[in-house]
Amino acid sequence: MAALSFLYSQLFVTPPIPTHDFTEQTIIITGGNRGLGYEAARHILRLNAARVILAVRSISSGQTAKETLERDTKRWGAVDVYELDMASHASVQAFVMEMKTVNRLDAVLLNAGIFTQDFVLQDGYESTLAVNVVHTFLLAALLVPVLRRAAEAHGILPRLSIVASDRHVMNNLPEWKEENTFRVLNDPKRAKMSQRYPVSKLLQILLARAMAKRLADANGKPVIVVNSLTPGYTNSGLMNNAHGVTALAGALLAKAIARKTEVGSRTLVAAVSMGAESHGKYMNDSEIDGYVFLSVCVRCPANETRPALSPFVRSEDGAKAQEKMWKELLDILENRVAGISRVFG
Repeated sequence: MAALSFLYSQLFVTPPIPTHDFTEQTIIITGGNRGLGYEAARHILRLNAARVILAVRSISSGQTAKETLERDTKRWGAVDVYELDMASHASVQAFVMEMKTVNRLDAVLLNAGIFTQDFVLQDGYESTLAVNVVHTFLLAALLVPVLRRAAEAHGILPRLSIVASDRHVMNNLPEWKEENTFRVLNDPKRAKMSQRYPVSKLLQILLARAMAKRLADANGKPVIVVNSLTPGYTNSGLMNNAHGVTALAGALLAKAIARKTEVGSRTLVAAVSMGAESHGKYMNDSEIDGYVFLSVCVRCPANETRPALSPFVRSEDGAKAQEKMWKELLDILENRVAGISRVFG
């Protein structure tokens, strides 16, 4: 999203308050104890979800969130808390083992993510790659059989939504042309950490689209809806670990144009509410396909709209990068869990 479009979205567009009915549904929210995930959980409980599962790194903070959510929504017993450390593939696998006992799972909101400017290895990968990409898609892949089983047992169309970012436009992933892109990104001598967050979000969008292709039947009808979204720039606490000029710029931007966390969370609920029409799509301002209105563009025709997805994502190179990165990701996931690629048929 270009700078003018981004500013227009932040300053003049307010995502609508969610109204989707979640009656009888069970939804997992990663990182649901704070920020966007917490506010999304509040909306989903208000909209009658039977069960909201908060997947959190700290059980104690999760329990605190549970108590507050249930008290505020008067939905006693509707929230469960499970431990999940997205920096650890062992924790991801342990969490999925717990989820296999869930009778019905309607949707998964993959919200947990990190922003850091420091190169730190977590479970063999730079921490941003580990949390935002490798383990996010490991979790998604391991939950596919659980979602498929729920679809067959309850006649539902499950959904899986990934919280990406409009900041994916800041990088065109030139490393995709390297023989092994993940290896290059994981090299501390070559890593450009100032770009690591937008790179991770770009990868999320590409890989979500690749996954969506593998979770559709021969006619293109989804067996599990997969979409991605941007919540816009919000006061969610994401940049609490930023430092230096980046921290200062983030603080100034937050004061000037950031959405309230509750407002940003509406976009998460919108994405996880969607059906087959959103499969493989990216959402901006709670709208499918992510188009932005350019009324502030002086030289643009009146009422012109342009896609919020970056030109790179929409390009031929973007399509090639998408397939290459999917193959690399599956190799990584196979090293984590042998045979995992078979869930995609």
